[in-house]
Amino acid sequence: MLDIKFIRQNPDIVKQAAKNKNVAVDVDKLLALDERRRHVQGELDQANSFRNAIAKASEGGKPTLDQIAEGKKYKEQAAELDREIKTVEQELQELLYKVPNIPTEDTPIGTSEADNKIIKEWGEKPAFDFTPKPHWELGETLDIIDNERAGNVSGARFTYLKREAAMMEYALVQYALSVIIKKGFVPIVPPMFIKPDVYQKMARLEPKEERYYIPSDDMYLIGSAEHTLGPMHMDEIIPEKNLPLRYVAFSPALRREAGAAGKDTRGIIRLHEFHKVEMGVFSTAEQAIDEHKNLIVIQEELLQGLGLPYQVILKCTADIGDPNARGVDINTWMPGQDRFCETHTADYMADYQARRLSTKYRKSDSETAFVHMNDATALAIGRTIAAIIENYQQPDGSIKIPDVLKLWMMGITEIKR
Repeated sequence: MLDIKFIRQNPDIVKQAAKNKNVAVDVDKLLALDERRRHVQGELDQANSFRNAIAKASEGGKPTLDQIAEGKKYKEQAAELDREIKTVEQELQELLYKVPNIPTEDTPIGTSEADNKIIKEWGEKPAFDFTPKPHWELGETLDIIDNERAGNVSGARFTYLKREAAMMEYALVQYALSVIIKKGFVPIVPPMFIKPDVYQKMARLEPKEERYYIPSDDMYLIGSAEHTLGPMHMDEIIPEKNLPLRYVAFSPALRREAGAAGKDTRGIIRLHEFHKVEMGVFSTAEQAIDEHKNLIVIQEELLQGLGLPYQVILKCTADIGDPNARGVDINTWMPGQDRFCETHTADYMADYQARRLSTKYRKSDSETAFVHMNDATALAIGRTIAAIIENYQQPDGSIKIPDVLKLWMMGITEIKR
């Protein structure tokens, strides 16, 4: 959520940001509601002031009939104004929640992901003297990925990871944590459930059709660890000396993929349930961009350790999402599909989420300010396994294990039939 003072002072900037993000929001109506709220608040304060003055004048004695009548009049007026201000504030809050964040100056303006910009490439694509296969073919042949049985049990877009693939999942989690915790990140296992109002405050509830909802408990299942990691300090004031706070979380991610009909229906790229290692940072405004860039450095370090070629993508205004000020994706090479596939994202929110969550820090001069928040994928496990299978495949159909994972693979150095 943006500061209402900022919107008042910069309506054209806010309107342009909404236009660039393809977000429909009536900024003029919002400002009119804000003006009405302040006017009604002034009348309410005045009515209460008159009530207090009458009460004070009658102290020490019995109030006169005129004082009683005047007091009753201002009490009724205050009650009516209070009802009006609550109605106006609710409508204003709903509109404020629809206003998107302001993109950073270096965010490309665009209408779709086609306008994203490649800002870096790393690694050489593996050269094969045979036609590389996609991970789902290799996984089925090696009996390490079983979508068919999972479909019988749970439906489409679920899988069983078996044998070495299952072990690789655990190895990837250990690998990521071993790198990230050494950098001062606190490990977290966050809740899988989130309350609807907290989800709204995180600005991650929409689109609701992508979320799994449990009506009996009025709770949602999270689509990523940052959904419950981000509200961890909701309604708190953090001492400035404790910032930045850096967390690394591991959790399932559950997504209905309602808008992904026909996309990546084979393999383990786009599942309803997968697991992620996610990073989150709370910082001051001055620290925030450096923290954002540091998260991307860590993402690259993990991929480089695995020897997987990738592109770093600076996302355009239409692709970064409403709460984002800046967004970066990393797309990893999938030779069996002859394409780069998104495996990582890094989102800088500025104080947009913190303002909704009321997460603040106390400065040395005792003033408070809203923290700035960052989140980023460390490893999306399923997609990383897919990338390893495709990049490390051998002519005989076996898969080599990346050196950095061998420590956790119990002596297994390759996956064979």
